[in-house]
Amino acid sequence: MSGIPRTMRAWRVEEITEAGRMQLREVEVPRPGPDQYLVRVEAAGLAFGDTLIVRGRYQIKPPLPFTPGSEVVGTVVAGEGGEIAVGTRIASSSRQGGFAEYALVPRAEAVAIPEGMDAGDALALRSNYPTSLYALRVAGRLAPGETLLVHAAAGGVGSAALQLGRLLGARVIATAGSERKRQACLDAGADAALDYADPAWVDAFRRAAPGGADVIYDPVGGEVGAQSLRCLAFGARYLVIGFAGGTLTPLPANRLLLHNASAVGVLWGEVRKRDLALAAQLTREVYGWHAQGRIRLMPGQPFGFAQAPEALAALEGRATVGKAWLRVPS
Repeated sequence: MSGIPRTMRAWRVEEITEAGRMQLREVEVPRPGPDQYLVRVEAAGLAFGDTLIVRGRYQIKPPLPFTPGSEVVGTVVAGEGGEIAVGTRIASSSRQGGFAEYALVPRAEAVAIPEGMDAGDALALRSNYPTSLYALRVAGRLAPGETLLVHAAAGGVGSAALQLGRLLGARVIATAGSERKRQACLDAGADAALDYADPAWVDAFRRAAPGGADVIYDPVGGEVGAQSLRCLAFGARYLVIGFAGGTLTPLPANRLLLHNASAVGVLWGEVRKRDLALAAQLTREVYGWHAQGRIRLMPGQPFGFAQAPEALAALEGRATVGKAWLRVPS
């Protein structure tokens, strides 16, 4: 691989600890296989799953040692024979390995992006937005005029759901855990923004939407999820996106029964594996809408490469707004 260094810096998980410790190491640059590109990483996305995988709590458990990070923006530097030429700037899911100066990405996951596109925007459009579009359109069957309740709406996937809900013609009520985040939701176009840490948030929602929520988008889980089922409209769809609150949602089935409602799990990674054509279509749509100015991303939060542990702590502590990501110096 001419012109590519033999070694690189990478954050490594060498043992599973409750603290989720990572070490910055000098390791060999990986070599691409027949279905991979090698990418010089410019930016690595941060997702809540990263805070779990470094602690061994995620459903995917890579063998030790490993480099976390499943989202990258960068330039293809090796991998002949694919549809994307060497020298092309891309955004991709990397299936771990993103917190490094170079990463391998599956050819099927790489999307060419404009040179001038903001790295944080490109990462959000590659991961958070297709996730949320699948959740709202396919799993949630969100229709124009319906009411959408989005929890953690100032976070990565939540802010995407807020924007896409508006684009799909819904009335969007957001929840977030701080005044700064609630203002960010209002600035992004939410019709109302509530504090899900307030014990009375359900009453506040009912005042804002007496008919209830037709679709509930919930990446928080736990008690927030359980209380959400008090907000159901008849025929509502409660979308299980994740458990950022730290505990699974105890689903009171009687509330689903009384409202003829359904609870639907959404795991975008499985959709990408099982229906490549659908995943590609949704990804093309969100990039197209962004190019047309139809969606306006909530400003993200970049961190320096050396700040990776602090960045994951900030994400876990719900101190970030919009898409969080690492700048990887060239």
